[in-house]
Amino acid sequence: METVSREFVRAAPRLDGMVVSAVGYRTAGENPGFHRGLPSPYLTLIFSLDGPVVTGESPEQAGGPDASRTDIVVGGLHQSPAYVVRPEHEAGIQLAVHPLAARALFGVPAAELADDLVTSGADVMGRRAADVRELLCEQGGWEERFASLSAYLRQRVAAEDTAGSVRPEVAEAWAWLARHRGVGTLRGLSRHVALSERRLTTLFRAETGLSPKQAGRLMRFQRARGAVARSVAAGVAPDLARVAADCGYYDHSHLVRDFRQYTGVSPSGWLAEECRNIQAGSYGGGEE
Repeated sequence: METVSREFVRAAPRLDGMVVSAVGYRTAGENPGFHRGLPSPYLTLIFSLDGPVVTGESPEQAGGPDASRTDIVVGGLHQSPAYVVRPEHEAGIQLAVHPLAARALFGVPAAELADDLVTSGADVMGRRAADVRELLCEQGGWEERFASLSAYLRQRVAAEDTAGSVRPEVAEAWAWLARHRGVGTLRGLSRHVALSERRLTTLFRAETGLSPKQAGRLMRFQRARGAVARSVAAGVAPDLARVAADCGYYDHSHLVRDFRQYTGVSPSGWLAEECRNIQAGSYGGGEE
């Protein structure tokens, strides 16, 4: 019986805040199944180094003929989990990309990536992205791969035509939500950026694909999920009531509600699925 191995290597992104986290991963000896790709306040960019990433909106879709299959994944901001086929072995680099960097890195606003569960990176970024993926597959170490990918993304930023850039009110609204860690009222936010609630929501959704309220909920959930994962990594049972209070939830039940929406299961159910990956280092890091 093949021994299960899990390797997760983190790099410090150096792309002026456009990339929030970068993780190289390699696993082997896994029992085939499904992994839940959870919603977050960041876009997802994956360069697979070991066969296509296969995803669907449900386990049935992911395991059937309608599944999405792509070697380079670009994922927008979503409100429900993606189901990713977990093969016996896989490897790749996954980046969490700031949604307001979508124009600079992908040439389109994040809202244009929200309609589909995932988009082929080659379709968004062109043939050069496929060439870079082949280079990453040929390289022998994570440090070299991270350097090559960073250089490629910097070239894209330098060359990309960013006409129709992010409106300053939207950028400041996102920064305000981030400073308040997803906690705050739409009224307070609209006053801060000097726009009506309706106008702000329209502009914010046109740029990101989400309303300010939805983005705030994702930020709050991201923080809560990180706190739960850190407890598990430290060998301590998470105190969900304390996590809820610390992360701005009204009460424990509201945290459980968000877990069920964003993961499809309860907090304990998600932990049962992800405990080994958390302990191996797949969570935490620069996304807080």
